[in-house]
Amino acid sequence: MNKVITLKERPSGKPEENNFEFITEEKPELNNGEILLKSKYISVDPYLRGRMRDEDSYIPPFKLDEPLSSMLVAEIIESKNDDFQQGDHVSGMLDWKQFQKHNGEGLNKITNKNVPLSAYLGVLGLTGLTAYLALENIGKLKKGETLLVSGAAGAVGSIVGQIGKIKGCRVVGIAGTDEKIAHIKDDFGFDAGINYKTTEDMTKAISENCPDGVDVYFDNVGGEILDSAMQNINDFARIINCGAISIYNKEEVPTGMRLEGIMVKKRALMQGFIVRDHVDEFQDAIKQLGSWLADDKLKFDETKREGFENVPKAFIEIFEGKNTGKMLVEV
Repeated sequence: MNKVITLKERPSGKPEENNFEFITEEKPELNNGEILLKSKYISVDPYLRGRMRDEDSYIPPFKLDEPLSSMLVAEIIESKNDDFQQGDHVSGMLDWKQFQKHNGEGLNKITNKNVPLSAYLGVLGLTGLTAYLALENIGKLKKGETLLVSGAAGAVGSIVGQIGKIKGCRVVGIAGTDEKIAHIKDDFGFDAGINYKTTEDMTKAISENCPDGVDVYFDNVGGEILDSAMQNINDFARIINCGAISIYNKEEVPTGMRLEGIMVKKRALMQGFIVRDHVDEFQDAIKQLGSWLADDKLKFDETKREGFENVPKAFIEIFEGKNTGKMLVEV
């Protein structure tokens, strides 16, 4: 039998385990042209919370009583497709199932055996691609600039900060514990860090840690931290809206400060970023990230949970700040 995780009900506020349901189904049998995949690693990401709402977005919402999906690394255990061999590993957008069949379209073969398979869900997956391509297309970092990163100990933020250092920038990170602040400074080379949970005046803290102002703000959280960052931006600053985890579980849209005056005065650029808009740039980006990784210029963190039955729990833990780097489940 094959275990599957479906969306039982749409969450109200922070997701709970009872929003998900485990069902069993027959293990699939292959037709010609298909491959049978066994899940090895499952990525859980904050953006999946948005897909649990029944509303239009850049990606369709999950349907009730149907499997959820995210990026997975899987092993091919049987093949009736000449392009794939038994024993190969692939990554791609797949269902939360222990086993599933697929025609192979849209899957990426994993050929580099010098990095862990799980890296293809993190530094060499969508999170690393998000960090790199958002900075390339919107951030346009210049040597000597100041880069501010929220969610700095997370999967995307930790890579963003390291790329900033590679590019010769001063990098300041915002995270939620003193341990995470020490980690991004000691292990990832950030120049300074701000613990938002113990900081009473975030605007002042950013000013003190970014004495020359903020040239690029990479925003993973939104909310009041975005407001404080905006009060510290320089002329012609670039603000990358990559995520807004602080409001994902809000039932009503919160209100905040008005940004129009700052945007005009500073002639700033603020732009949302969705990595799927840049698929044609993926291979070049992976090549560059892989090169930095091989040269030990780039490091990555993973928070792993064990067991298919713990996928919903691992997803929920993201909203509790229990991960550093990429949160994933080893099946």
